[in-house]
Amino acid sequence: MFGEKAMEEICERINLEAALRRVRANRGGPGVDGRTVDELPEYLKANWPSIKEQLLSGEYPPRPVKGVEIPKPGRKGKRRLGI
Repeated sequence: MFGEKAMEEICERINLEAALRRVRANRGGPGVDGRTVDELPEYLKANWPSIKEQLLSGEYPPRPVKGVEIPKPGRKGKRRLGI
């Protein structure tokens, strides 16, 4: 479990901006909510104070994970990967 200090660092603007740049660079697709990377900045502008408060208080309700199946390296079959 993350400590309080770690969560504060995660929530710092510079870290969030770096994470968004990485998702864009990887051409990240929509999550289970269907929200695209391009829609995220506007959503966060409107909702970030509430989300940050919930994260720092430990009350943020995580969303379901988007699952995909990827091939197993060097073997037949696939494995489930949560994104």
